[in-house]
Order: sequence, then structure tokens, then C-alpha cells
Amino acid sequence: MKQQNPGEWIKSTICAFSGSQENNLGDGTGERAWGTPIVGFARGSDPIFHDYKRYVGDRHWTPAEAFNQQFNGKTEGVDLTVISYILPQTESTKRDNGGMSTYPAERWARSRVFGERFNDALRKHLAEELTGAGFPAVAPFLIGAFSTYASDRYQIASTWSERHMAYACGLGTFGICDGLITEVGKAVRFGSVVAKISVEPTLRTYDNHRAYCLHEAEGNCGKCIDRCPAGAISFNGHDKSKCSNYLAKVTRPHVTNTYGFKGYGCGLCQTDVPCESGVPATSNSNEKSAPARD
Repeated sequence: MKQQNPGEWIKSTICAFSGSQENNLGDGTGERAWGTPIVGFARGSDPIFHDYKRYVGDRHWTPAEAFNQQFNGKTEGVDLTVISYILPQTESTKRDNGGMSTYPAERWARSRVFGERFNDALRKHLAEELTGAGFPAVAPFLIGAFSTYASDRYQIASTWSERHMAYACGLGTFGICDGLITEVGKAVRFGSVVAKISVEPTLRTYDNHRAYCLHEAEGNCGKCIDRCPAGAISFNGHDKSKCSNYLAKVTRPHVTNTYGFKGYGCGLCQTDVPCESGVPATSNSNEKSAPARD
């Protein structure tokens, strides 16, 4: 029953919808945009969400702030659970994009447009399923008040960061390119929902926000730097302005003129890199490792 095992019910709801025909690359291709999702949970009262006001931006919502915008209430974080899921790119998409050096492969650009359209549908579906089952829920990314804004510290910030939700939910850590390295790699997209439900949180097995990055672990990797056609990544981090300008001025017209639909994307730093499909091995391991799952 849902009340007895809510975490498994939520996971099965996400995976079932992911198996629907809505998960596609658009224009009648019939090809799936995403592989099998992985899911994590965090308590809405976790102190990390208040930490994000310092590390992400003071306008970043806590789970309670996001939830109460939708339901006009005074629900406390202790009553809430953050549900984060990861949608992995398919092997075909990763293979195609890994072979590119300047522009995104067509499959990658399609996943960024049509695949993200499915992601929005999944966010909405999950929130509606939870609410219909008696657990009020909201997808903060879909709230009308969601916005991105100029940040003195990070150039661009948002009121709700899906990658930071995944980090809080034990699903992965950041690389120097700002991508999140997960057990299914960095070539992924994210979604999240906040619900008034109690679910056992996923254990965070890391205490460093770049624990899975080879450069952080050993100082011997910078493949994502070499892969970035915009010169937006360095050992000092990710220049979001250079990245967004490249998307707008270079990849957007290329996708329209070459692939025949309005879109954009890049993702070269997420493919043909050691962390593309998993947590990369270090000198202390003989094979790719993955974070422990509870």
C-alpha cells in the first residue's frame, strides 16, 4: 500500500510514466529520450536547504517556501519530503554526442527540447498522482514564480536548482563543469517534486560537493575542459555566461538550420568524459564505483 511503502510507490510511479510513449525524442521518431530513472529523497527540514541560501543564492527556495507558494499555507519543512529523480541519456545519444566537437548531435538537441518536454510532463504527473493520493505535492520548477536571475557570485542563479536537489537527495556530486556526477553518470537531466509525505531519506555517502570528480579526487583529469567548445570551463570552474552565450548564438541557429527544429543544447562536457556513464574509478579502485544506495 502507498501509505506503507511510499518510497517504492513513488519510484514505481516515476518509472511507469517514464515507460510511456511520452518519453520520446519528438517529431514522430518513436525513439526514447531517456533511460530508466533513479530516485532519491530528502527531508524537507534537512539543514542543507537553508545552506543553499548561502551557497546557491538568498533567493533560492527552501522546500517549505516552494510548497507554501502552491498551497498558500504555513507547512513546515519537517512535514515535507523532496523527491529528486534522474533521467539518463540513452547510449545512442551519448555515443552520438561523444563524437561531436563543436555542436550538439541531433539526438542530444532533441533530448534537450522534446526530452525536457517529457520531463515537465513527468514533474506534473508525479505531483498530481501524489496529490490525488492524499499527499499534496508541487513541482517547484513549474511554479509561475520560478525564475533565473543575475548573481554576483555565480553569474546566473535560480530560485530552485534541480541539480542541488539531487545532491541533497544523495544522488551525486558536482564536477568542475557544474554537471552532477551520479551512479548513471553526468549525461543526465533532473526533476523534483516536494510533497507532504514522510519518506525515508536517501543516505548521502559523500561530504564533499565534488567528491566524485576525478580532478577533485586526484588532480589528474580535466577532460571536460578540453571538451568545451565555448572555453567556458577551467580548473577554476564553470563560466555560465560564456556557456549560455554559446548556446544562444552558436548552437541554437545550428540546430534550427541543420536539424530542422527550434532548439539548442551542447552537452559536450557531459559526453566522452570519464564520468559520462558512472562515477569514475580512482587509483584506489580497479573499476568504476557507485555510491551506496539505501
